[in-house]
Amino acid sequence: MTFGTKLFTWLRGEQVGSDREGNRYFQDKRVVAGRRRRRWVVYKGETEASRVPPDWHGWLHYTTDQVPPAGGLPRKSWQKEHQANLTGSDRAYRPAGHALAQGGEKPKAPYEAWKPE
Repeated sequence: MTFGTKLFTWLRGEQVGSDREGNRYFQDKRVVAGRRRRRWVVYKGETEASRVPPDWHGWLHYTTDQVPPAGGLPRKSWQKEHQANLTGSDRAYRPAGHALAQGGEKPKAPYEAWKPE
């Protein structure tokens, strides 16, 4: 967290809750007639937007005005646990045929154009 964010949060922020990962959610203390209160998140650890759970995402983007319960909304059996965004890392997804793909699979032959007879 930058110094500016820390100062802004300390002066103008009112904490409304936190999630399982330790991220804290704030809204502006001031209420201005005709305007929505500003909302933001202070991440615990690395700043990565994909770490915001869906229930808090809805609150941050004004989809709902109800703050999610302390333990979060009940999870469905088909929902997976969070997986970090691996783009740009050694563990990033690379499809078969990619030059950096693991497994030794060779890339496909170059495209051969159709030739009329």
